[in-house]
Amino acid sequence: MNALFTDAAVEAARAAVGLRPGARVVAAMSGGVDSTVTAALLARAGYDVVGVTLQLYDHGAAIQKKGACCAGQDIHDARTAADVIGIPHYVLDYESKFKQQVIEDFADAYLRGETPVPCIRCNQTVKFRDLLDVARDLGAEAMATGHYVQRAEGRHGPQLLRATDPARDQSYFLFATTRNQLDFLRFPLGGLPKLEVRRVAAELGLAAADKPDSQDICFVPEGRYTTIIDRLRPQGAEAGDVVHMDGRVLGRHEGVTRYTIGQRRGLNIAVGDPLFVVKIDADKRQVIVGPREALLTSALTLKETNWLGEGDDMTGAVGRPVLARVRSTREPVPGRLALRGGVAAVELDTPEEGVAPGQACVLYAPEQPERVLGGGFIDATERAAG
Repeated sequence: MNALFTDAAVEAARAAVGLRPGARVVAAMSGGVDSTVTAALLARAGYDVVGVTLQLYDHGAAIQKKGACCAGQDIHDARTAADVIGIPHYVLDYESKFKQQVIEDFADAYLRGETPVPCIRCNQTVKFRDLLDVARDLGAEAMATGHYVQRAEGRHGPQLLRATDPARDQSYFLFATTRNQLDFLRFPLGGLPKLEVRRVAAELGLAAADKPDSQDICFVPEGRYTTIIDRLRPQGAEAGDVVHMDGRVLGRHEGVTRYTIGQRRGLNIAVGDPLFVVKIDADKRQVIVGPREALLTSALTLKETNWLGEGDDMTGAVGRPVLARVRSTREPVPGRLALRGGVAAVELDTPEEGVAPGQACVLYAPEQPERVLGGGFIDATERAAG
């Protein structure tokens, strides 16, 4: 078999790991093509690979959902792939941890009127904290994942970089990776395009080669996040007022958890001009609406920050120019770090539209745009003047 793609990918994986041959590496295996190819490349590169899969939520509920991960059929696929690759494989029941640290947090965030990013929370807690401890207990010198980001050694330690393939880059979802975690983690696919990863899987005869990518939020059935929230936090469905930012009551809503900043549809109010959700006051159960220009944000404050740049923390880098990404689907925009009331903040050179508390603001270096400097979760926003 012509293994052109595989041979090149093995060399890339060996360079990404950077450890001696025979070193033990734990491969986090979700059952999808990316993590399966990661484990296979590490084994081909001569490492002592141990596959670990986390069972994160109920098999019965998840096994029916196509494009999910970490449950049901995907666990079976990971186990089968490990057999084909010829590596030991373990399944760890993290359902209670996942429920508490990710699903409950997701519901609470919506109840506060925020728009959470559960994939970041999952990476931050269950995968890159708890699973790393397991990898160390297994005697591993590193843990590898199928994420599309890169790791490089810098003057002050390892750096987190965007993936070579911008269409697959997952750096937004990994901003909370700490320096200590980054020292232990490896990302063998960060320098490869997705098409090449699938070609490698096909060359190796892995069943995951044609498996579709996971879609949406893994624990949300059919994309309806309110199903989960209504079950866990039914008080979020309590009715309240839809209020114009000028104080007029325009109508009623069926619960603050059904709305997010920037939303236009589903307001069920009839006025002349189009209106958008510009703020959610969960305590008063109010959905506040206004014209599109009211969505423009010139500054934002951050909570739960993580700093990978020079210095000890973000507050010590006040005034530093940054590129700020306020949603995973947007490109970073210029701004600079600031302090607002002693809290880390970002002032944007050009206002951004529809910035929502609970989302992440991920920061990149203008002088090296592929480098992640860190970031935080958006706590509050400042409306642009005008």
